[in-house]
Amino acid sequence: MEDPKIIWLYKHEESFVKKRQGEITEHPFSTITPKAPIMGAEFLPKSSENENDLSGDFQAAPVILGLLPAALVDHIARVDLSILSRIPGEPGGSFPVAAEELKDILKEVNTHISSSPNDLLPVKTIAGGSVTNTIRGLAAGFGISCGVIGARGDDEQGALFLKNMSFYGVNISRLRVKDEHTGQCVCLVDPLGNRTMRPCIATAAKIQAGELNREDFKGSKWLVMRYSIYNLEVIKAAIQIAKQEGLLVSLDLASFEMVRKFRAPLLQLLESGNIDLCFANEDEAAELLSGEHVVGPDAAVDVLAKYCQWAVVTLGANGCIARHKNEVVKVPAIGQTKAIDATGAGDLFAGGFLYGLVKGMSLEECCIIGSCSGGTVIRSLGGEVSPENWQWMYKQFKTKGLPAPAILNDL
Repeated sequence: MEDPKIIWLYKHEESFVKKRQGEITEHPFSTITPKAPIMGAEFLPKSSENENDLSGDFQAAPVILGLLPAALVDHIARVDLSILSRIPGEPGGSFPVAAEELKDILKEVNTHISSSPNDLLPVKTIAGGSVTNTIRGLAAGFGISCGVIGARGDDEQGALFLKNMSFYGVNISRLRVKDEHTGQCVCLVDPLGNRTMRPCIATAAKIQAGELNREDFKGSKWLVMRYSIYNLEVIKAAIQIAKQEGLLVSLDLASFEMVRKFRAPLLQLLESGNIDLCFANEDEAAELLSGEHVVGPDAAVDVLAKYCQWAVVTLGANGCIARHKNEVVKVPAIGQTKAIDATGAGDLFAGGFLYGLVKGMSLEECCIIGSCSGGTVIRSLGGEVSPENWQWMYKQFKTKGLPAPAILNDL
């Protein structure tokens, strides 16, 4: 049975094109209701390409590329704490599940939602995944030219992913289309704003290491990746080609569960010397230092700095700590507020930090921008930032004496 939300998406394809031309104000990808709020449409990068060309086949190489071995669609739902005890894995982390497990989780979610009819916007479906959140944020809120390398399925979910990313001006010409299913992930957000993620990618359309080529990377400056033991071969192949083409490489440690279970291959990846920038949250950092005599974020950032030019440990409401060579900075969280949903906070932090590096800013400024960017997404449900929250970020820039992205001048 076809998803009625996807049917609605196709019926509104014409509206999507008109939105790119500034004629309407609906956003067709936050699939909650046909009158879903705009999610960042005003912040599309101004470029020399034909604004009506949705193919993503742009001539200029994107400055930043995201590696998406298997493109994902996120189903983001508000849930109570009781549901977390009925699904596989630990609460708060991100760990893959099988297709049948995904169906069971969605059934639990649907039961919860049907019993909570008064909950505001309880669920939505968007292009998802950590790298997707980072790349989309860089394009939408910072005006950085971005693209993705990977694969999606030739199905409705894949079409939704494609249109969502194109909507924000992301170059999708390197995204292969395969006659398979598109990956999906259930993101469960509890009343405290914490999220538990269960991706299903085992049988999803996926790019293979041998399918990557130098043309995918030529002319770009950065490659953004997320650690996963299940994508290790394609990650290694992408790093090898990226280095041949002179790209810098950024790696996110993914989740404490992934680091705990597959710490040895991760250390080998770091010890290769090919990772230029590494992001870890506090829980991931703790797992990385498992068995060490000295623990804590300060120790973690020192360990990462042995292998990477830039090492960053995010500390949630306590800000972050970062190191570049002998310089260490600690920056508090910006504009602290109660998190409605922590989904994408680290991803948007990474986007802001990368923006600072691309613009040649200091380590402290990169951390401040990252903190501002991460603070945008926790103010609403999902990893997609609303126009109002981008505006909140620009105001924080002004307060901190930082120049706003050039994209703001195009509004």
